Amino acid sequence: MEMPVKTESTNVHPPRLYVFSGLPGTGKTTLSRMLSQWLSAPHIRVDTLEQAMRNAGLTGITHEGYDVAYQLASDQLALGFSVVADSCNPIRVTREAWQTVAIKPAAAYTNIEVICSNLSAHRQRVASRISDIEGLILPTWEQVIGREYEVWTSDVVRIDTGDATIEQAFQDLLKQLALTGHVSSI
Repeated sequence: MEMPVKTESTNVHPPRLYVFSGLPGTGKTTLSRMLSQWLSAPHIRVDTLEQAMRNAGLTGITHEGYDVAYQLASDQLALGFSVVADSCNPIRVTREAWQTVAIKPAAAYTNIEVICSNLSAHRQRVASRISDIEGLILPTWEQVIGREYEVWTSDVVRIDTGDATIEQAFQDLLKQLALTGHVSSI
């Protein structure tokens, strides 16, 4: 996959928290990783944190992965680094918590929702995915569509991967974020 050519430094000042949200199988992890590489910014994935906790013997994990992710992101923002956060981020409480993470160190933030409007394609993605995190059991299609996921009521950059290649979706993301020219102009 060929990345777009950068025309200037990708340092963003003030630092910015890019919060990816969406159901499993929409392409949010792929897109968030691509943006992280593009920005040379830390990528914090809640699935990774939660599975590491399970692998360490913890059980009954609910919000702890998010709590750790919030603190890691806050630390990086305080150091002046932009951060790309990757989670389902399904409800108002988690969305507000991410916003609070950005406000503390006076960072900017952008909410990014990744959807897959083509239900047939989404179902196929969910069925064919292979976990890249040791021990993580991926949800079934029934679990994905049954998951609580609230409609956004605040500003969000929405990327639809339903009928787009991942490269097209990433170009759309860059365009919507105004990152294709001067990153500092966000």
